[in-house]
Amino acid sequence: MRKRILLISAAVVLLAASIFTVYAAKDDAQTLPSVGQAAPTFTLPSQDGTPISLESFHGKWVVLYFYPKDMTPGCTIEAHNFQRDQAKYDAANAVILGVSVDTPDSHKQFCTKEGLSFRLLADPAHKVVDAYGSLGHFGPMTIASRNTFLIDPQGNIAKVWTKVDPSVHSADVLSAISAMQLAVKPPQ
Repeated sequence: MRKRILLISAAVVLLAASIFTVYAAKDDAQTLPSVGQAAPTFTLPSQDGTPISLESFHGKWVVLYFYPKDMTPGCTIEAHNFQRDQAKYDAANAVILGVSVDTPDSHKQFCTKEGLSFRLLADPAHKVVDAYGSLGHFGPMTIASRNTFLIDPQGNIAKVWTKVDPSVHSADVLSAISAMQLAVKPPQ
């Protein structure tokens, strides 16, 4: 009996591992926009229901970050760090746009609970998440994968991060913006 339970347990673990591998392979098969390419345009509702278009930020750096779910530990850490660094983004002429498949109401609750002042965009139809190759799966749930796209002031993809570490990601993005701004400044 004990041996049978161990065999069944092992079979369940193997099945779960193979299901995870299939879902992970689906994520890896997606095509992400590449550096130098024009960023796919979009309009999505923010936490207050206002439609936000990528085109309205022409002339600014845009940090377009995709995250799995409002009010989850990793997503909260990532959002807090972006919020903590908001003044640095403002000084760098950069805006932060977070995108998940959650609803505007969920985003509103998340922003209120966590004191977030930047825009969170709702993509429950997965159109923008898919256009950026960031549609992920966690078991049977469809979510946004934790990817970030830095879009330059001309509207092109300047840098891509995949499977980011939410605890250090904001600092990584700020470093990249700073390095790119230094690279384009004319000598004095």
